[in-house]
Amino acid sequence: METHEHRHREAWNKGKLASQKAPLKPKDIWAIRIRLQNAHAVRNLPMFNLAIDSKPSDCDLVSVRVRDVTHGN
Repeated sequence: METHEHRHREAWNKGKLASQKAPLKPKDIWAIRIRLQNAHAVRNLPMFNLAIDSKPSDCDLVSVRVRDVTHGN
């Protein structure tokens, strides 16, 4: 019976410091909101606001549609 070697890839972050990033400051949040408004980012602005205001997990956020977070039609 033959034996198969299992080759394992080395983790991309092996030997690196991996830690949580510093939270955004209120002035940074408002700067991002203003830039998204000026860019008429119809999808990104509501998604950003939802992420900041409710702090959902990534998998919950990617399934949200624009119509789920906007008013009107």
